Amino acid sequence: MRVLYLLNISNPDRLSADSGWIFADLLTPALADAGAEVTVAAPAAAGDTRCGFHQTKVPGTKYRARFSADIDELVALIRAERPEVVVANQVEEAPAIRTALLEAGSDALLAGYCHYLPFVFTDGGQLLLDPSLNDAGLGRPVLLTFAAGLAACDRVMVHSSTAASWVSAAAARMTVDLGDRLRVVPAPRDERLVRDPAVGAGGAIGVYNHRLYAHYGTEQFVDLARDLVASGIVRLRVMDLFGHRRAERKGLDDSPEKMRDQLAALPHVQVVSDRGDRVRYKKLLAGARFGIAPFRLGCPWSMSVIDCQGMGLPVISPKLGWLAEHIDPELCFTTTSEAVALAERLATDDESHAVQAKRAHSSTADFAPSLVAAHYLEAVS
Repeated sequence: MRVLYLLNISNPDRLSADSGWIFADLLTPALADAGAEVTVAAPAAAGDTRCGFHQTKVPGTKYRARFSADIDELVALIRAERPEVVVANQVEEAPAIRTALLEAGSDALLAGYCHYLPFVFTDGGQLLLDPSLNDAGLGRPVLLTFAAGLAACDRVMVHSSTAASWVSAAAARMTVDLGDRLRVVPAPRDERLVRDPAVGAGGAIGVYNHRLYAHYGTEQFVDLARDLVASGIVRLRVMDLFGHRRAERKGLDDSPEKMRDQLAALPHVQVVSDRGDRVRYKKLLAGARFGIAPFRLGCPWSMSVIDCQGMGLPVISPKLGWLAEHIDPELCFTTTSEAVALAERLATDDESHAVQAKRAHSSTADFAPSLVAAHYLEAVS
């Protein structure tokens, strides 16, 4: 099977902070192992030497990534690669890709992977625009373009059952009939970040290894952090995944820098950077005792949670979205006091921690790249 993998990269300055790139870098070698011929078209190469690479421009903003597809470039690429499957990792680009397939005379299957959903659902079932994609009122155009992308795809892939239900509900509200085109294909875990949970745990440190955007619920985490460290039992390690960001990105949203400064000012909170080095990242996780999930409302999946669990770190989490689907119910909380009690128990109770560490580790077994690649190829066959 010849696969053309179209990948937008939003963090070219720090690829280790770009989940879409990490996904491709882990998945495409596994696809090659399974016999697929893969070419990645992206601003930076992903995968190994068996994967072809076509370099594309870095979109200036997340909106350009959704609204500025170069159809001429797509036509030329499709004619050169003659793919049997084209994967659109920016679903909003699917109508342009479908147009390019038509012009190129290609009958390749078009698969869209919903890495990011431009909407959230309230507990009451109300669909709300994602605030991170609503600058200058662009949220509704993004949502409608997302719906057009769903309509243009032969297959629609999502990370989880939660994401499948959300995408199905949103599509129905926008009169897009997905029929039998929807597939659940989780993201692969990073085998470099897998450790036997029996190896042991670090000190009484909770790690927060998520993007510090406000729309990830970081303000709620800042409030929780104050309570977690108040007793002195728990210390926190907060990952600054972005480092120095480009002016264009800070101009749209400077909340990561603001959140980072607020967290750095708290006692018993250490803000650290992995400097884009996965070895350093692993050491920073290995020195922790447990992880903390984000308060992101529309969370269909979290690579950072899987990173912690693969390392044998139990993750405490608010009862939100995919997090409530995936994380052990015993580690989910609804109030701050519940979160503090969970954190202190994991920090001090070795027996409880050992049980939860084993559960966390085993929860990632189905995300081994070889298994995910098999599901992926089945989904697009």
